[in-house]
Amino acid sequence: MIDNLNKLDTALFLWLNARYTPWLDPIMIWITERNSWFPVYALLVGWLIYNYRKRAVGFLLTLIAAVALADQLASSVIKPLTHRLRPCHELAIQKLIHPVLECGGQYGFVSSHASTTFALAASLWLLLGKQHPWLKWAFLWASIVSYSRIYVAAHYPLDVLAGTGIGILSAMVSVLIFRKLQARFGHHKLA
Repeated sequence: MIDNLNKLDTALFLWLNARYTPWLDPIMIWITERNSWFPVYALLVGWLIYNYRKRAVGFLLTLIAAVALADQLASSVIKPLTHRLRPCHELAIQKLIHPVLECGGQYGFVSSHASTTFALAASLWLLLGKQHPWLKWAFLWASIVSYSRIYVAAHYPLDVLAGTGIGILSAMVSVLIFRKLQARFGHHKLA
């Protein structure tokens, strides 16, 4: 069964990765680079502080916790346990892929980009989605960043899908802990 799943995942990866166009390569490189998003993160921090003042501290700590948990689960726990090679390291498909970046780390299951971007998107939504419905667009952003990992040949679709699940789970756990602390120590002190 796992062999069939791997074959299906590889076939889907090859199909998606083959849907490239040269003009899109630099855009996908920009999207996939973590440093590209620092200005957006700075704006997010500024927006939270401006709108929530002292209460922003609790939100920011929750966002940081969710992203850190997702990143550590992906990079320090799951990747070393599974040892699944990234497609760009898989010799059997080297001539079939369109890599646009250097390959990076050896292992790719699960995608840290997917886990961290979905942790951020889901945390924002769980914390503030009722007051700010436009935050749902953070899921589109996370999806585009995650797809960029397939485009640049760094991850299989299943790496991205599993990373998405890890990210959402990390957000749920972090927000749950925040809400419990909020209930215990008072709503006004944490957020």
